[in-house]
Amino acid sequence: MRLAALRKRNWLILHDVDSLCDAPGSHQMDPDLFTHDYWCERGLIVGEAPGRGNSLFLQATPKEQWALRPYRRGGMVAKLSEKRYLWTGAEQTRAFRELRLTAKLFEQGLPVPRPVASCVTRYGLTYEAALITVRIAGAKALAELLVNDQADEALLHRVGVMIRRFHQAGLDHVDLNARNILIDPTGMPWLIDLDRCRLRTAGKWQEANLSRLSRSVAKFSAPDQVASVIARIHAGYHEDYTAPR
Repeated sequence: MRLAALRKRNWLILHDVDSLCDAPGSHQMDPDLFTHDYWCERGLIVGEAPGRGNSLFLQATPKEQWALRPYRRGGMVAKLSEKRYLWTGAEQTRAFRELRLTAKLFEQGLPVPRPVASCVTRYGLTYEAALITVRIAGAKALAELLVNDQADEALLHRVGVMIRRFHQAGLDHVDLNARNILIDPTGMPWLIDLDRCRLRTAGKWQEANLSRLSRSVAKFSAPDQVASVIARIHAGYHEDYTAPR
């Protein structure tokens, strides 16, 4: 994966140079690429994900879909500014940091979506941003599977193993929940939404990640299944595991 930056006027784009080609009809790296209107005018919006900012699913090529996620604030601060963040430099923006982190984990062979590009538009002391990644075809959120009682013991065990792999790589996922774990049609779990996440040395944050996931799992599981679901995930997490070379 080769990352390159484009800078013009008040916008900056960080992108994987192999994600787009110069063939006729291909999408060009431009701020419009990160807007709803661009894709709507071309009839290429194929779906939408729940959550802040209404992430869009896009038919980027005949064989590949992308997920476009604008950055949005939550909580009380959103009442002051839902889309704007304080500008402290391009490399400190949430979009650039998330794309670089995702690219690093992707290159290590960890199950994260392949990053495509991020765009930052500066407005003096503030900025707005959006991120594009490749959509994991046919994947469903762990939350959905739990609600429909479709997460069996083997799957939950694999989820635990996956989380352990990321922790061994040093990833502190600050929003580890059942919606940010996707399961593809083969039963392989993936981790998404690395906004505000970072790489750290081992510490108490690992247990905090697991506790956050346990609280999330409890919201989507049947009351009489919560304890067993959490236990199965933890069993996978604590299993002796050596990452493939």
